[in-house]
Amino acid sequence: MPNEVSAGAIIFRREDGIVKYLLLHYTSGHWDYVKGHMEAGEDELTTVKRECNEETGITDLQFIPGFHHEMHFFFRRNNETISKKVYFYLAETKTAEIKLTEHTGYKWLPYEEAAKLVTFSNSRELLKKAHEIVEKL
Repeated sequence: MPNEVSAGAIIFRREDGIVKYLLLHYTSGHWDYVKGHMEAGEDELTTVKRECNEETGITDLQFIPGFHHEMHFFFRRNNETISKKVYFYLAETKTAEIKLTEHTGYKWLPYEEAAKLVTFSNSRELLKKAHEIVEKL
């Protein structure tokens, strides 16, 4: 069974005192976070920064210490089961305007709305953990 490793981030910003989370609309139809495959020689944070810039144009990420979560799941591609591991970080940005290259849409949403829109339950649980940290900042 093939294995894939990616890295991504739950990205938030503050707007008029309200914390909003970035969700991307993927071409396959689901809503999720910035993430992408780790390239040869990259560490996790380098991958996150590169993917974020490529997918959204955001370059001013401020990573929140203490948030590092691993998500593991299986999916099918071309009749083959793939084992995927994704390392997630939490980062703040001041950037509001997104420049999409790979996705069909994006939304900045308060926690409650983001939790309803994010497609997968494991991503929803990750958002909950991130929000608990953001509330303490």
